[in-house]
Order: sequence, then C-alpha cells, then structure tokens
Amino acid sequence: MTEQVFADSQQAEASLRELVLSALQRHTEYAREDFDDDADFEGDLGVDSITLASVQAEIYQTLGLQNKSVQAGLDNVGQLLRHIGQRLQKEGLSIATAAQQTAPARRADAQDDALSANVLDVYQAHTGYRRSELDLQADLEGDLGVDSVTQASVLAEIAKLIRVEKTGFPAGLSTIAQVIAYLREIGADADLARPAKEVGAAPAPQAVSRQLAESRGGGMWTDFIDRLNQDEVAEPSDAATELADQFKLSFLASGFGQKDISALHDRLRSEHGMPAHLNLADCDTPEKLLQYIRASRPHQVEALGVEHQDAAYGASAAAENDPRTMKDFVNLPDRDLFHKAREFRKFYVAKQQAQLYWYGMPLESQCRNRAVIYDEVTGRRREFLMFASNNYLGLANHPEVIEAIAEGARRYGATNTGCRLIGGSNVLHKELERRLAKLKGREACIVYPSGYSANLGCISALAGRNDLVFTDSINHMSIQDGCKLSGASRKIYQHSMESLENTLKKYADHDGGKLIVTDGVFSMHGDIVDLPRLVELAQQYGARVLVDDAHSTGVLGKTGSGTTEHFNMKGMADLELGTMSKALAGVGGFVCADEEVVEYLRFYSNSYVFAATIPAAVAAGVIASIDVMEREPQRLSKLWSNIHRLRGHLLGAGFDLEHSNSAIIPVVVGDDRKTLELGRAVRARGMYCQTVVFPGVAVGDARLRISVTSEHTEEDLDMAAQIIIDAAKEVNIPVTL
Repeated sequence: MTEQVFADSQQAEASLRELVLSALQRHTEYAREDFDDDADFEGDLGVDSITLASVQAEIYQTLGLQNKSVQAGLDNVGQLLRHIGQRLQKEGLSIATAAQQTAPARRADAQDDALSANVLDVYQAHTGYRRSELDLQADLEGDLGVDSVTQASVLAEIAKLIRVEKTGFPAGLSTIAQVIAYLREIGADADLARPAKEVGAAPAPQAVSRQLAESRGGGMWTDFIDRLNQDEVAEPSDAATELADQFKLSFLASGFGQKDISALHDRLRSEHGMPAHLNLADCDTPEKLLQYIRASRPHQVEALGVEHQDAAYGASAAAENDPRTMKDFVNLPDRDLFHKAREFRKFYVAKQQAQLYWYGMPLESQCRNRAVIYDEVTGRRREFLMFASNNYLGLANHPEVIEAIAEGARRYGATNTGCRLIGGSNVLHKELERRLAKLKGREACIVYPSGYSANLGCISALAGRNDLVFTDSINHMSIQDGCKLSGASRKIYQHSMESLENTLKKYADHDGGKLIVTDGVFSMHGDIVDLPRLVELAQQYGARVLVDDAHSTGVLGKTGSGTTEHFNMKGMADLELGTMSKALAGVGGFVCADEEVVEYLRFYSNSYVFAATIPAAVAAGVIASIDVMEREPQRLSKLWSNIHRLRGHLLGAGFDLEHSNSAIIPVVVGDDRKTLELGRAVRARGMYCQTVVFPGVAVGDARLRISVTSEHTEEDLDMAAQIIIDAAKEVNIPVTL
C-alpha cells in the first residue's frame, strides 16, 4: 500500500513538472532540456519577469487555483515547482489532484502512432502550439495561421525525419491529417527515423545523372542526360526536347516508386558522396537535384572584386537554367548555421551576373520620373525611366520639403539620440503627431521609427495569447510578423470578404479579443480592401479593425487622407496605421486612433519604448510634405490621371493587372524565371520597375510591380507601356498588339 502511494505521488509530481515545463516552453520557445531545475530564469535563460508572470498566470488558471496572484522572486524551475506545491497545499489541493489536469493530454499522446507523433512534434516546434491545440482536421492556414513559408519548412523537416525521399509534398495539403494520410499512402511508416550517413563532397553531375538512369534500369533519360551533362544540348531535337520536359517532372510523376527513390538516395550518398545536408526532399525534380549538386561544388569565393565572380560561379547560362527560387534557401538543414547563406550567395551572384536579379543597385541622382542608377555588376551607370519609386506625389524633391529638413537639422541637430520616453521627444515630433491625427480625422497619433516597427509594436501590444488576430493572406510581411510576435492565435483568411466571414463565424464564441488587420492598398497587388464590408463584419462579430495605409496615404481619398476617406468612412476603422516613407517623403511610421489607445501604445509598444525615434529634421520634412499636399491638390489629380493612362495602355495590350486600382500596377506573369527574363528585357530598354518573386509574393505568382507618380509625363507613360510590350514579345509573353 505504501509503495502504491509513493508511486502515485511520484507520478503526480511528474505530471505537475510536465505542466510547468509545457507552459515555460510555450512562452519562451526553449526546448525542455534547457530548463534545468537550477538554471536562473533571467540570468541563464533570458526569461524576464513579464514572461514569467504570464507563465504563472496560465498555470494557476489550468490548476483552478483561487489565488491567481503572481509571485515575484522565483528564480528557477525548482523554486517555481516548490511554490506551486505550497500554493496547492494552502488551498487544500493535492499534487495528485493537479495531475488530473494534464492526464487527458498524456493519454491522447499515448494513443498516437509513431508517424503521427513525429509529424505533430514538427508542427509543434515550428508553430509554438501545444499538442492539444493541433487539431488534425484544422485548416493549417485559416485556423492555425501556418503560412506557406512555415509550411515549407515543416514539410522539409518531416521529409528529413522520416526519410520520405521524394521532391516535395503535393500541393493542396491543407490539414495535418492530410499530411499524415499522404505519408501513409506512400509507405512512410517503414522509414521512421532512419539515420542519414555522414559523407563528403558532392558527386559529379555526370555520376548523378547516370545513377538516376541506372536506378530505373536504364530508362528513357540515359542518352539525353549524358548529353546534357556534357553541355551538348544547345539546340535539342524534338526527341531531346520531349526528354527535357520529362526531366523537369517530379520523381514520382516520372515513374519512380518510393523504393526507387530510397535506393537512389542511399547510392548517391554511399557511392558518390552526396553531401549529408542534401535531401531529395529539398528538390522538386531531377533537374533541380542536378542544379543543387552543381551549386554545392566547392568554389573559391572572393569577398571583393566583381570581375572575378563570373569565373567563380559559372557562366550566366547556368543561372538562367537553374530552376531553383529563393524559397529553396529558406530551409537547408546543416550543422553549420551559415551553410544556407553560402549556398544562397552562389545562387544569387550567378543570377546577378545574368542580370536576372537586379536588387539594391544604388541611385546616383534624385529619384524623379527618371533616375541615374549604377550597375554594380557591370560597373556602368545609366539613366532609367523610374517606375519603382513610392514618391507618389513627387514631394521627395520638393524645394520646400528639402529646406524644411535642412532648417530642422540646423536648429535641432542631427538627432536626439534617444527613445521618445527618455530624452528623445522634440516639439516637432509632437507637432507631426498632431498634423497626422488631423489628416486622418482622429483624436491622437503615435509616431514610430518605421512603418514596419509600427505594425510590430501596435499589434503585439494590443493582442495577446488569449486573443485572435485575423489577417489577410497577402498582407504586408510587417503585419504578419506583428501577428506572430503578439502571441495571439493567427487566423489567415484568403483575400476575400467571404473567406473572412467564414473564419469569423468559426470563432464567433471565442472569449478573448479579436482584431482584423488589413492593408488598405495591398502592396504587391494594388487592389483596395473592401473596407465597408470588412467593418460591417467586424461589428457583427465583435472585432476591432486595423487598416495599414502605407500605400493609401497621399493616394486615396479626396484629400489623400487614405482608405477611410476613399470610402467616406473617416473614424470608422479603430486603428489607422501608415508610413511616412512613401507619399509623405520621409521615414517613420504612425498609428492614429482614440486618445486612450494611443496612450496605451506609448507605454506597452516595445518598438516605440525601446527604440530611438526619427530625427527632428525628418519630422520637419514630413510636416512640410503635408503642407504642400494640402496646398497643391493638383498633385493628387495628376497622379490619378497618370494611373488611368498607363493602366489603359497595359489593359489594351492584354496584360493581367489583377484588380489593381491604385498607384501600384502589377503585370502578373506567374512563372519566376519568365518574370526575371521580362524584368531584364525591360531594363535593357531603359525602364526600371520592380521584379517581384518569392518572398515578395508566393511562388508561381511572380510579377512586375509598376509604381506610378505625379512626376511622370504623358511621354513617360506611353514610352513605358511600349517598352513593356516590346519586352514581353522578346521573352514570348503573349500580347494583343
């Protein structure tokens, strides 16, 4: 009897420890093994008092304790466990009673088979959800907030863990149950947790190609692959072209069974030294496998000297034929954290040499309707028609704005070198906040160091673990990151009011707060949110609304106030957020709202409290921009005249502009490679606009992004349209002219 009581006591203590460690893990994202009983929470683990208070509150709630007050001075896990035991004893509860709180979860785990458990472990590690929160039938994106980037990382890790040696999972797996079902379908159970061999350098591409062919007993690819590796397929015959198309298919689509793929994987490693970090699960096709291995061959990379990089990374033709995208470098498992950086650099420089990636090239002039840009690869400079600027009203070059900045610097110095709460505030910051609040028709405004930090700080301050945040699937990344940082449960709806309504219905009875976050103008698509319907849904389901007006301020509405003015709904969105780095010709972000909300953000928004503010001179420039915008409404009229003219030309040529209705005009192509080729052809003709691929948009949704300003002349617009038409014809994109 005594032994049974002792055993029950031990089990109860283990259950309580499990409860505490689970709470700590959820709030800190540390692994269980990191929580040594004597490790100091703050000194060793960086767990601050605010986080520890949240952990205690959750534990006391779970255990049903009457006294839920937070205990200060608990320095480690051992002290926390002892304190909880004492509190249970004071309330007449035994540890065994507390253990019953966690027993159901343990039983559920015990019933899971090994395959399901492995899959759930990976999702838990990548999302921060508790196991009990990972409903197998829940929609990954809509219910759990698992975006495409996170899903790609999860599937890559699952493939590595259970040795599913195929090139990626099929599209459309929208629940964990579907992922598990697919793994069972391909016989993944037998391959659980088989260790990979540690091997050396990459095999020669010829050896890999022959191994591919040999694994199918010769097969239809043999001759073509040999010729491909020997660079003999310059202009392939019809038969060779057909083989090339087969070479682009996935392994399974080409007839490789799971056993064939596993055998190929083992032989590539054991006989040809394929690197341990390289899994077939990282490759979509045999073609991509070859490209990975080619790119993995050692190179002598020089830190400086562009003239040497072409020789180091291969000819531009190889870059053009490389089927990989930037998404392929999100997760390259390796013991060295910087491995993916080295691999990406090889890929990026090759694309840059081929003039396909042309990012970050410096301007050597003011950014007007035309600008001089220096090409760091070729060492040449050229004047371009500029259609990649967010200087929508041309205020960045206005003499009054420039003089205001200069005078502000002369009077107040370069900067205040401090955060707003401690020595960083200037009278111009206060005046700027007053002017922005007036522009938006709100009670108050808070200015942040950037638009990005405004989203991070605002969302994470207002939403917490018990709340829900509803975010459009194509919202700006700063919104998505703010939602993640908040700790709230993120619900992603699919860029339609119907999808939002369905998601809100599903969580209509949720006890916590609800926040709907949306772009006013979607930055890569150019369409405007249906704000009247969104606000109607928010009122129906008891949610607050945040509208990010980054690309709306200065563009939408009679006076350029933004999205709410555009719909004659001033004051009807709870929070109006924006940036000063676009139409307002400065830098910094802001949030306009009721006075009490703004005051709360000043003390609980970390990106405001713990960051230096914008210089007073910049504030002076933005104030001047608002003055000019209000005094010269013809700038806004000219902007919209230009938008309509260019849209008309492009629509007439048959381009897909989606539902854009703003200063952002997308020319949607879809395929990454074709889009990069189109961007290169456009630049070769003297026009610069953004070429947007992953992660700016989803893979398969690539586009040119054209930004129109009031500075463009009719001649500029007509010339730009003709350049895009001619470039599209060059790269075989159909046009109707």
